[in-house]
Amino acid sequence: MNKSERSVEHRSAQPRLLLTAITIAVMTLANQAAAQQAEEAPMTRIEVTGSSIKRLATEASLPVSTVKAEDLVKQGMTTLADLMMALPQSASLLPSNAGSGTNINLRGLGVNRTLVLLNGRRLANEAIADGYANLDVIPMSAISRVEILRDGASSIYGSDAIGGVVNFITRTSYEGLELTAQAVEVGRRGGGDEQRATVTWGKGNLERDGWSVWGTLDAHQRSALAARDRANLSSNELLTSIGRSPTLGTGGNATPANFTTAANKTARNPYAATGCQAPYSIVGKASTCVLDANEYGNALYENQQVTFYARASKKLGEDHTVSIDYSRGEEHIIGTRNPTNALAVNGVQPALPSTSKWYPGNAGGVPAMSGLNGATLIPTWAVADYGAAATKDVQLNQRVAISLEGVAQGWDYKTGLVIGISNRDNYYDNGYFTGQGLLDGLKNGQLNPFGLQDAAGLAYLKSINVDGQKNRESKSTYTGIDFTASRPLMELAGGSLALAVGADFHRDTTEDRKLAIVSQVTYANASPSFGEGGRNVAALFAELDVPITKKLDINVAVRDDHFSDFGNTINPKVSFRYEATKQLMFRGSANTGFRAPTLFDRYGYRLPGATGLTSAKWDDPVLCPGGRPGVAGSGTALPGYVSSAVCNVQLPKQTGSNADVQPEKSKGYTFGTVFEPTKSSMVSIDYWNIRMTDMLANLPEQVYFLDPVKYAADFVRNADGTINYIRNTIENLGGQKAAGIDISASYAFPRSSYGDFKLSLDTTYLTQFDNQLDNGSPYVSNVGRFGLASNGTTSSFPIITYRWKGTAKLNWAMGNWNSTLTQNFTSKYEDQNLVAQQYWRDINSYKNWAWTTTYSGIKNMQITAGVTNLFDSKPPVTNSSQYSFGYLSSAASPIGRAFNVRATYKFY
Repeated sequence: MNKSERSVEHRSAQPRLLLTAITIAVMTLANQAAAQQAEEAPMTRIEVTGSSIKRLATEASLPVSTVKAEDLVKQGMTTLADLMMALPQSASLLPSNAGSGTNINLRGLGVNRTLVLLNGRRLANEAIADGYANLDVIPMSAISRVEILRDGASSIYGSDAIGGVVNFITRTSYEGLELTAQAVEVGRRGGGDEQRATVTWGKGNLERDGWSVWGTLDAHQRSALAARDRANLSSNELLTSIGRSPTLGTGGNATPANFTTAANKTARNPYAATGCQAPYSIVGKASTCVLDANEYGNALYENQQVTFYARASKKLGEDHTVSIDYSRGEEHIIGTRNPTNALAVNGVQPALPSTSKWYPGNAGGVPAMSGLNGATLIPTWAVADYGAAATKDVQLNQRVAISLEGVAQGWDYKTGLVIGISNRDNYYDNGYFTGQGLLDGLKNGQLNPFGLQDAAGLAYLKSINVDGQKNRESKSTYTGIDFTASRPLMELAGGSLALAVGADFHRDTTEDRKLAIVSQVTYANASPSFGEGGRNVAALFAELDVPITKKLDINVAVRDDHFSDFGNTINPKVSFRYEATKQLMFRGSANTGFRAPTLFDRYGYRLPGATGLTSAKWDDPVLCPGGRPGVAGSGTALPGYVSSAVCNVQLPKQTGSNADVQPEKSKGYTFGTVFEPTKSSMVSIDYWNIRMTDMLANLPEQVYFLDPVKYAADFVRNADGTINYIRNTIENLGGQKAAGIDISASYAFPRSSYGDFKLSLDTTYLTQFDNQLDNGSPYVSNVGRFGLASNGTTSSFPIITYRWKGTAKLNWAMGNWNSTLTQNFTSKYEDQNLVAQQYWRDINSYKNWAWTTTYSGIKNMQITAGVTNLFDSKPPVTNSSQYSFGYLSSAASPIGRAFNVRATYKFY
């Protein structure tokens, strides 16, 4: 143990001993007071997310939002991703093209800082990043309700919950058989349609029979939506109008291929004079062709999910219940990117000799070009014959939880064992080839880089493809045991002084392996690697609820976590609830947080070279100088360098773990009020504020190019001056300040002969979201603009931090009918505006309406039908170069208007 580690241990030892002593003393007091307790009032008490003390739901002092299962039905939601996108407190990215599935990002602080629970306990994380849960593996049909704790750093569940806690709570039992079918049909042409089917069966009643068993199987699929089926969202005309004209590109990989020679570094193309070859490419600058991105890839990925949940419970006498539940979720995602490129292999560039029949002017029919004189061509070629290159991502998450709960010696207790395993495998699905095979095929004349292949060329491509082969396998595990006990201690003026104490121990592990085949597939731009790590976490926690008066309640909690690799941390939380009148209540909380680096951050793969490409195109600040900082395509290549290789191009970068990263810390507080102006109305207003230090994240890409002098050391170069890679590994950055106001309101109109009407609003107003790239540097605002926010998510897309985000609903109910009109709203956004043409624009505010109606007048049946995107609103347009298409694909769906129908039949 080094000196700093001994110091950490020493500093943490005394607080931990103090916590243990306080816990023992209070438990002793509890036992002494047991004889004085009055018989508990016959009211049902429940455990609400954020507390281990059972109480009436109306007594909660923390801001908790609850979404019931029937709310998901009324709004026509087909997946939990729909819910995450609708939450005003969530800055989740639309999971349309997310290879890792659906995650949630409360407050925009990053998916690693939102704690996801299933019935109050953790799951095994998504296997590659091992820092968050993939919600797609949670069976939607099993959900009874979702509780969102909107203040962070829970001292009950873990100090890493800086952004908040999302607890998915399943039904406890079910009797009978229930069948559900649901379909989403897209209004416009193309894919994106969805189908969902569920079967739920159960028998037994815990109170009546002393036992119950039930289970549900849920299957969902969505077809791919091709980018060309929404070409109007990223047409050349649209991109040109916002300063992103595709024709500003020069050369690059395309079909037909551009080429240079050893003597002439200026890219040329034999088909540029005749318009290139639609639909594969369009004419670019300087007589070159540019890939037409609309022809390739998907606006929405193909996705299939099959999830299963089962639970069996049995009473052991009157006061004890044992339960076991098993969940299994499997997801397949077919991801796409532009076609395979022929790239250099071990420093050897692709080459087309003059002996090839595909050489310009030879027998293959490629137009002759002047000045070649038989020189070998160096083509930049995208292999269009197989279309987009596709990968298949397969995730399998399983969890077994055994729990025992009940009452013993006046204590409500709960204990359990959780075993979770998450596997993720990635495959080359279609259109990937060995890099050496492509070079050999060009050299021996079998492959035509200037058009589609003949029969011999297609046969050769088939012989060198790697379709169906696995390229990566990852695994993460979670094993934990926990115990919690709570009881009232004594009566105070306001009610029972109550105590909860608990302990848990869990172990996380991760393994991530890129297989040897990745070195052969040069377009994948990866190297074989292996990373593994493990961590033990032991915790003690205590909570005391002090009802000082009938109006004032104070809750104090503290948690002591011991990390096997980072020592101890103690994090308290205090909250209050003051009921000034029956119509007016005030509440507030304060907490600290501590988040250790994820196992991937600290122990994942580390490679000496590039591991991928930048998500956007950039100018090399040294080899393509003279332009505006951060604006791709505005510089000019130095003599001797190919413009398409150093200007307006995706550059190699190095990502991965960092053995030197340290934990990040936070402080947060909330203050709010809930009041009822009338018996039929309610308004809640909560201010929240979070401060973080030593934030763990990757630097945003644009930072390097906006200030290339400051970050010059991160541009690692080859001997010829070209970029080997840009160092973009995880690191401790500076701080972050985030704050805002949550507003919720509802009003039930007086009952009338026309039915019951209810209006509700749930919205968040962001007052601050400032990032600091390193300690001591200025804070930069990210509110309503493309700032410098980077929060360690797995997506290359920036965090979208709207000033306003909200949901408004109007519900009507009458007899067997129930109808809901919903509007999801986001405020305008300042566009990135880093474009070659001088341009400045804002992204307009976005409103998306949905209308759903449910009818339950048929015996044992419920039918729901509706329309999403009622007015067929187009997603917001953006000129950010981080988006392949011309719209904000991380925040709005390209589907357009869609029709939704759902039917449920129950057998009794």
